[in-house]
Amino acid sequence: MAPDPEEQMTTTDHIPTDPHPRGTAGPVPATTMRAVLQHAYGDDGVWRVGDAPVPKIADDEVLVDVAAAGLDRGTWHIMTGTPHIARLVFGLRRPKNPVPGLDLAGTVVAVGSGVTRFTVGDTVFGIGRGSFAEYAAARQDKLAHVPTGISMEQAAVIAVSGLTAIQAADAAGITAGRRVLITGASGGVGSYAVQLAAALGAEVTGVCRTAKLDGVRALGASHVLDRTTEDFADGSTVYDIVIDIAGSSSVSRLRRALAPKGTLVIVGGEGGRNVTGIDRQLRAVLLSPFVGHHLKMLVSKEHFAGLERLAALIEAGSLIPHVDRAFPLEQAEEAMRHLVGGTALGKIAITVER
Repeated sequence: MAPDPEEQMTTTDHIPTDPHPRGTAGPVPATTMRAVLQHAYGDDGVWRVGDAPVPKIADDEVLVDVAAAGLDRGTWHIMTGTPHIARLVFGLRRPKNPVPGLDLAGTVVAVGSGVTRFTVGDTVFGIGRGSFAEYAAARQDKLAHVPTGISMEQAAVIAVSGLTAIQAADAAGITAGRRVLITGASGGVGSYAVQLAAALGAEVTGVCRTAKLDGVRALGASHVLDRTTEDFADGSTVYDIVIDIAGSSSVSRLRRALAPKGTLVIVGGEGGRNVTGIDRQLRAVLLSPFVGHHLKMLVSKEHFAGLERLAALIEAGSLIPHVDRAFPLEQAEEAMRHLVGGTALGKIAITVER
């Protein structure tokens, strides 16, 4: 199964009230934990819930008691091992880390000796190693404090997609009054990109499937196009900026939707159907110096500075993490099928209950 191109309240009564010094732990977890496990690549049936060792943390890491985790397309790529060249990083025959998952939100229960940004008891969100588990290790520079006014499920779905969206907006140079087209507007990254562009004062057009048109309008799009019946590149309207998240249109087609001197930012890949997974992006970058358009590829960076920007926008009410549905840890495979099926609007969360 291949992911749809548009894809893309836990209590904390146990948090200690007294701060702990760096390099120490709060309530000591067990030596093993429940986790989603993967020991082979595949597009279905390769995940199971079982016992795994609680991860050890490095000096610059914290151990997070995971309340919820987020599901993203990057996790699908790791699950399937596509594009195949990525296995040089993920693991040649099977994932190096048998516990999948990146996005997380939870409570810090132990900190490494070099950690200066967090103490035991802090509630955090961000990117960790193997977040589909009761505990996950995460570097301190990939975490931020959970913003006020949202659930842990919402916090868990911010990092991967939110960082990609805000960096795409930066790369595109979105400002008030600019006409912005966003493909894949209803998915994980798209749901953030639409809100961010609207908050910056842009005139946003979102492309999505029929069932999600009203949802994308609710996110802040001024106009919506049904990708099953309407062609954004038919020349009837051109845009100052195109942010391509859907990942299936050719560079030449995307350029037809651009105004002269317009900017294209390619975010989405091709679902592993080519050697590198970023063939279109590379072609766009090579072509850019020879045409009037500004053609860019996005390589998202994972850093707390972006997470803190997102948290500030959430606390200001300019950005809302949209959770389409939450699944318990034991239903992680069903959650992935929901993502792949393309019916979700926004993000999917996985909750970890004790």
